Amino acid sequence: MDTFKLKYTLLFLMTMVLLSCKQEMGFSTNQEDYNHYLAAEPVKTTSKYFKLWDSKIRPDSLQLLSLGNVAGEYNRFFQGTGDIKYLKMAEQSLQKAVDIAAVGKAGYYRALARNYISQHRFREALELAQKAQKMGSGAKATQGLFFDVHMELGNYDEAHAYLDSISNMSDFGYLIRLAKWNDHKGDLDTAIRFMEKAAQKAESSKNKNMLLWSYTNLADFYGHAGRIEDSYQLYLKALQLDPQNAYAKKGIAWIVYSHERNGEEALRILDSILVKYQSPDYYLLKAEIAEFIGDEVLKLEALDNYYKKVQRTDYGAMYNAHNVDFYIDMEVQEKAMKLAKKEVENRPTPESYGLLAYSYYKKGDKEKALELVEKHIAGKTFEPEVLSQAAEIYKANGNYKKVKELKQELVGAIYELGPVKESQILSL
Repeated sequence: MDTFKLKYTLLFLMTMVLLSCKQEMGFSTNQEDYNHYLAAEPVKTTSKYFKLWDSKIRPDSLQLLSLGNVAGEYNRFFQGTGDIKYLKMAEQSLQKAVDIAAVGKAGYYRALARNYISQHRFREALELAQKAQKMGSGAKATQGLFFDVHMELGNYDEAHAYLDSISNMSDFGYLIRLAKWNDHKGDLDTAIRFMEKAAQKAESSKNKNMLLWSYTNLADFYGHAGRIEDSYQLYLKALQLDPQNAYAKKGIAWIVYSHERNGEEALRILDSILVKYQSPDYYLLKAEIAEFIGDEVLKLEALDNYYKKVQRTDYGAMYNAHNVDFYIDMEVQEKAMKLAKKEVENRPTPESYGLLAYSYYKKGDKEKALELVEKHIAGKTFEPEVLSQAAEIYKANGNYKKVKELKQELVGAIYELGPVKESQILSL
């Protein structure tokens, strides 16, 4: 090949690479799409109906209907504010309803079990599901609950059996669980297909809660599949329904941070959420973005805020997994190990074992870490965060073939893992 042809060929290849990169980035967000949501008023933690129902509840009250309605409102307040006190108040109302109900007790057991799932009290939730089952009524709802609890506990065979027992392609609850099951198996395309069907069901019913659930979960799936613009548009649709929805705003912040690499704008969005929303893990994201833009002071401030918030005893085990990561990063390895063991006891999933394996690795016991990876993680989860830690453990133990396999998978998950993790993945 002569010099002219060689130069032409190289120029052509460089152009194709640049075009490919441009197409990959392609989509970009627009502040005008979401700015007005960032100034949205915080959720009201009362209503005329709540006051009416609450006024009927006395220490000796038998107002079952009011107890259930008040619990529902407390749960709504928790979803809107992230304040754990509302989840605990919902628990108290539901516990009282369970204690006094003579009719419809199974429904109150299920509602209390769902409250416990939100609190990561999974074994207690399983006991309540079993009590609901004995009551007999609402069998399908109880079977759906069993699927949810067993998935959280890592009992996947049991979960799949309960999923089969409620099979109904025209049922929203079945479709979202089928999507979750396929995502667990690593079949993202199928998970998306079923979640899209669930979204269609939600749109037909015009049920706001179903719409918010399906839009935000489908937005997550689209992001994992690299369909960033589709993800963004669904987060916006969720905000049209609920301008205060913190999860949708956080999703947009992640797109701005991980896809566009605009840390400052992502922080602006996140700060607007934190004015009104109290979930501690949002401060961990803030710390990560601060690290990305090189602001060490802001990172430490965000981590300090996280640590202060999770000290509340009401949180119980809700932030155990986050706390393990926090202590590992802070190099407090004994605390990380102790908490990781507790989390495995609470929910023995591959993800929990991943935390324990990584704790052993960071403490210097790479052989024990590898043993846990091979017994409890390999081939049992497709979560990029867990796989990235497993890859580090394989590398430390000299299994470069396995590292190479995982690296290929992880490179495709860089958007999901975020820019801070990128250099770590590429250096595997």
